[in-house]
Formats: sequence, structure tokens, C-alpha cells
Amino acid sequence: MNSESVCCKNILIVHGPNLNLLGMREPEIYGSSTLLDINRNLDKLAGDAGITLDFFQSNAESALIERIQHAMSDGTNFIIINPAAYTHTSIALRDALAATRLPFIEVHLSNIYARESFRQRSYFSDIAIGIISGLGIKGYELALEYAMASLRSKIEL
Repeated sequence: MNSESVCCKNILIVHGPNLNLLGMREPEIYGSSTLLDINRNLDKLAGDAGITLDFFQSNAESALIERIQHAMSDGTNFIIINPAAYTHTSIALRDALAATRLPFIEVHLSNIYARESFRQRSYFSDIAIGIISGLGIKGYELALEYAMASLRSKIEL
């Protein structure tokens, strides 16, 4: 095993549309934490473990697709994504994730299965390593813990 494979473990955190409004938008559903709060917390957890995070948020489907495609060649090892409203509508975003062949976890702050019927269908869940839904910001932390453990186990192989 060379030192390069140990030192460079990168996780991409993708936040979909309207997540830039966290803390202001429907706090009774999404909580009072901001996107910056979530990112800072994740960055601290990852930094303590020597993992590099790259955060990306966009309201534009095309920008999200382009960033995910870029993950194929930028050293990303794992993706954590909250596709937000695109969960229920974007086959193009699903195709981009599938094309990367990178493991990913789908995260939702609210329980999409306890909400409106149109929110209960995900275009991503069947190709994701896992889905965390309804645990608020803790869902991001749990996804990160799993991703880091997964990357550590690959280092030890």
C-alpha cells in the first residue's frame, strides 16, 4: 500500500435546490440549522479523521450534474447527496450519479415517506449505498460516519 492511497480520501457533499434557504425555509420541517452550520459540522468531523470534504450546492440541475460528473476525475472517493426536490424528478441527475460509479448515500432532512405522495418516490434510492431520511442534520453526520468507515476499510485492504 502506498502513502498516496492513505492520504487522499475525498468525499463530495452535494446539496440540491433550496437547501441554501435552510434555517429560514419551513423550519418546522427542515429545522433551524443553516447550510453553513451543516457544512461546518461535517468539516470538523471529517477534519478530525483526516478526510477532505468538498461542498457543492446549487439550485440548477445542470450545475449539479456537471459537478457530479467532475467527481469522476477529481479524486472524489464517495458522494453524499441531498437531491432535495430533484429526488422526485431528475432522471438526468440519477444518470450522472450512476455514470460516476462512485458509492453514494442519499440524505433527506425530512422523512420523505411521511410527506406528500409525490415526495415518496426517489429516483436515487435503488442505486444508492443507502438512504437516510427524517433524521434532520444528524442524517448528514451518519452518512459521513459511514462514508469515512467505508473509505478506512478500503485503505486496510
